[in-house]
Amino acid sequence: MDALSPRHQPDAGLRRGADHIAPDAAGQNFYAIDRALRDLLAHYLSPADFAHLEPHFDRLGALAGGRLDDLARLADKHPPILHPRDRFGRDEDWIDYHASYREMEQIAFGEFQFHAMSHRAGALGMDRPLPAVAKYALQYLFVQAEFGLMCPISVTDTSTHLIRKFASPELQAYLLPKMLSGDVATMWKGTQFMTERAGGSDVGTIETTARLEDGEWRLSGDKWFCSHADADVALLLARPEGAPAGTKGLALFALPRRLKDGRRNAYRIVRLKDKLGTRSMASGEILLEGAVAYLVGAQDQGLKQMMEQVNLSRLSHGVRAAAMMRRCVNEAMVCARTRQAFGNTIIDYPLLRRQLLKITLPAEQSLSIFLLAADAMDRANAGDKDAQNILRILTPLLKFRACRDNIPVATGAMEVRGGNGYIEEWVHARLVRDAHLGVLWEGTSNINALDIITRAVGKSFAHTALQTALVKLLDQASSIPADFRNRLQQTLVRTIAFAERVAAEPEAEQNARQAASALYHVTSAILMTSEAARPGADARRALYARLVLEHRLSVKDPLAPQQAPWEHAAAEVLLSERSVALSEIEKLLI
Repeated sequence: MDALSPRHQPDAGLRRGADHIAPDAAGQNFYAIDRALRDLLAHYLSPADFAHLEPHFDRLGALAGGRLDDLARLADKHPPILHPRDRFGRDEDWIDYHASYREMEQIAFGEFQFHAMSHRAGALGMDRPLPAVAKYALQYLFVQAEFGLMCPISVTDTSTHLIRKFASPELQAYLLPKMLSGDVATMWKGTQFMTERAGGSDVGTIETTARLEDGEWRLSGDKWFCSHADADVALLLARPEGAPAGTKGLALFALPRRLKDGRRNAYRIVRLKDKLGTRSMASGEILLEGAVAYLVGAQDQGLKQMMEQVNLSRLSHGVRAAAMMRRCVNEAMVCARTRQAFGNTIIDYPLLRRQLLKITLPAEQSLSIFLLAADAMDRANAGDKDAQNILRILTPLLKFRACRDNIPVATGAMEVRGGNGYIEEWVHARLVRDAHLGVLWEGTSNINALDIITRAVGKSFAHTALQTALVKLLDQASSIPADFRNRLQQTLVRTIAFAERVAAEPEAEQNARQAASALYHVTSAILMTSEAARPGADARRALYARLVLEHRLSVKDPLAPQQAPWEHAAAEVLLSERSVALSEIEKLLI
């Protein structure tokens, strides 16, 4: 990790009053200080794409540590306000947003065109849609400042994907020009309304109904948790009259906020949710009162089609978790390198150094996993069947593990700052609040673990493509000591066997989370080893791989010392701010 130079760091002998308070990471360029991200983007993107896009990564990194960060702090303090009726008593409900949120929208939808960059040329000067690697790297930088707005960004992007793939030509012609517009004032933002009081994870219990009247579909029902509640078009599931019960009877619909003649559609935002986190973004309850909607795709394929959006959102949630962990690392490092206690800078204390590594390791794991997943998406979109299987299993793996890791990482970073971290003036409280969302939206940890083991492994056999790819990476990493690569290879074999055994069990869910975690950890360890072996790469990633192997995939005696002698030397390397050569750490891998 590169240096996090504080804005002001007076000489220790001259410190008085406020000078004792450690600075935060505000004002940093979050791209410039992230050596791992820079190195990996140069690896995954073509040289031409990297050269073209790097100025945009750098610009967004500066915004994320600067203006976006300032706006995010303001928007968190000034949440949206629902106005149910106008002064005449008409149900013209609308939501007021603080000016800070509107400015962030202009940056996201106007300057960077997050919503369109996967679907058309023109965003960031590209002559074609951006690669998935670039899109998710940009999301990763944006979310280090603002998490809440990424939900409207992501669901607009994913709603566009479903409309393009499944909607009739007529519906595409109606919606896509509006959804892909680069003019923030006139573009249509998208969302999905799925959750109901009867059905969260159990989608088959959805009660919203669809009636075909005079050639027009009209929806009635009550959607319970609708993020981006005032979006211009929402995708949602409803059960047409006469359709069977359960998931087979659900159809996918596009619900416009306004009709073609400009009138409000027949649904109301009943109230906004008073959420623990993502306070800048409006989530609400929607009451459908015969609202006009358009059927998307085949009437009996609604859930299957909607799951494409869910899976895209799951990948985005994993990236967001990685981003928030990176912000936590940035905050913890700048504090540790500047805060003094008992006559020393606190990074010099062994327990604090161990805590920093516990914060940093999950962040580095998630970075490697999400970039591999994004690369698999690019290859899958080009028709690579193996890449499709790799993406199939990596998506829920990232969502499951990175979102869970985000919670202790956020708490650990708060603890590094101490009592100030508990004060809302600092970013830590928001990071802790927002971290919990990832284990709730788009499937809880249990739902994602079951998807990994019972479906991706047990039915799709997607893990075999992943295993083949990981073995190839290990074989290519010939500069890494053979003993260490062999340990990783043996651990991979055991992990795959365990996942297959759990998938075959009648009561698979009892061990699904354990097996899913093991798959995530061994994948990240092999990835980071491969990354360290590339010519000219920063080799510290191999040390992160060994930490994963020792602390996540090996048996530990709870009464034995927690830190082996090699880890003291590894900590010196990992917490340094210089580039690390493989020759320097080879002995620490044996």
